[in-house]
Amino acid sequence: MDKQHKASIDGDQWAQCVLDHGWLWDAAVGEASATLILAHGAGAPMDSEWMNDMAGRLAGLGVNVLRFEFPYMAQRRVDGVKRPPNPAGKLQECWREVFALVRRHVAGVLAVGGKSMGGRMASLVADELGVDALVCLGYPFYAVGKPEKPRVEHLAGLKTRTLIVQGERDALGNREAVEGYSLAPGIEVFWLVAGDHDLKPLKASGFTHSDHLAGAAQKVAEFLRD
Repeated sequence: MDKQHKASIDGDQWAQCVLDHGWLWDAAVGEASATLILAHGAGAPMDSEWMNDMAGRLAGLGVNVLRFEFPYMAQRRVDGVKRPPNPAGKLQECWREVFALVRRHVAGVLAVGGKSMGGRMASLVADELGVDALVCLGYPFYAVGKPEKPRVEHLAGLKTRTLIVQGERDALGNREAVEGYSLAPGIEVFWLVAGDHDLKPLKASGFTHSDHLAGAAQKVAEFLRD
């Protein structure tokens, strides 16, 4: 990748922007190859153990990671009350606002994505925003127990270069079901042996959760460098 495509940051103003919005920023170790805006899933915040782990792994592999919270989760942080996600339209509008702000400060490759719902919402606006890449970690292809009602219509025509990291036994998108869907040619699905929705494998697989998280992070870092 040419030097002009390396991720770079507008220092002090960016630090103030992150602080003002209550975001989390994991700067890449060494020279950054890309910046990934990573959204949380439906039930856990941006600083859950899983999100902290993944952001740290990616930063260690040369990817800047910016985390934010959707309005309903930000409100939970204020009052401690658990509530369902905002309507899809509001979640997508939040994505638009965050991307626009980050793009002002971050040069180079800028990707979007997230865990579960966060990644799905990113996929719905990726083409519109003209992002460089999309990364979905545990994509919710369907509601639990409803593989016959897949949420894949927009994925068939998605133009954005996309990586989906999926556990083979994910209750929201197992390998057998997903391989029967028509996905755009620019979508790569990277399967993790016996992994669940959190990418955690069965013990009998011979892999640990840490193994799979490390493998996922490595794959994402390589994908964003290409």
